[in-house]
Amino acid sequence: MAVSISVVLLLVILAVVFLRSGALKISHAVVCALLGFFLASSSMAPTIHNGLTATADIVSGLRP
Repeated sequence: MAVSISVVLLLVILAVVFLRSGALKISHAVVCALLGFFLASSSMAPTIHNGLTATADIVSGLRP
């Protein structure tokens, strides 16, 4: 558990650095994909899923 959290934090930091630099290369995309896989297997996954589901429900309920 401690190893996966530290890897997730490292990948989050790398993803933020890559996004701020403005140039998304193939290596950056791989880091972002790895971040997604590690987040999906972490204990934060249900919270992220519930938050995205709630946001999608709110957006789908909006009428222009």
